[in-house]
Amino acid sequence: MTTENGIRADHRMIFDIIEPGAKVLDLGCGNGDLMQILEQRKNARVRGIEVDLSSIYQCVEKGLSVCQGDIESSLEEYPDHAFDYVILNQSMQEIKNAHFLLVEALRVGARVIVGFPNFAHIGARISLFFKGQAPVTDALPYCWYNTPNVRFLSIRDFKAFCREKGFRIVGEYYLGAKKRRYLLPNLFALNGIFVITEAAKKGPQSP
Repeated sequence: MTTENGIRADHRMIFDIIEPGAKVLDLGCGNGDLMQILEQRKNARVRGIEVDLSSIYQCVEKGLSVCQGDIESSLEEYPDHAFDYVILNQSMQEIKNAHFLLVEALRVGARVIVGFPNFAHIGARISLFFKGQAPVTDALPYCWYNTPNVRFLSIRDFKAFCREKGFRIVGEYYLGAKKRRYLLPNLFALNGIFVITEAAKKGPQSP
């Protein structure tokens, strides 16, 4: 994924979304690069959950607050409304129960930022159509036999999922190889980043 001034493009976009001083939980935080810039440049109060030990060590070396755990089962330890944002970036395609995790994330956070590679990108389509092979792209860099991904979703898939499950999309951003994409994102965007909340609950009907 391309970087600008040492910051990954998706991290820069998430950084721009989050307000200064926000309370943030990063699920699958990796080596903590995103947490670090949020803490240093936005004065955010950030915590991370990560399963990989080597990544946790890197977070600790950076002075970040991180705990080891499976993101699909660790949220039950947190109280309701504990965070302003919960980040689920580049992990959606690796989890088994997407609906359950997003419901839990919206229980502990007011908003959830979801970022994932777009399997319907034109490069992936071309690879499947002309080569007859599982695609390997900048956003999907693994071969079929060593990929951690268990789901291959498109931008259109995720928007349909949110409508079906009652999640409200309050922000959507699309990234190409080098810059932000606006036109036909399901075809040309390598990654999608969404901000979601719970759908507004309808009040009692007037008699």
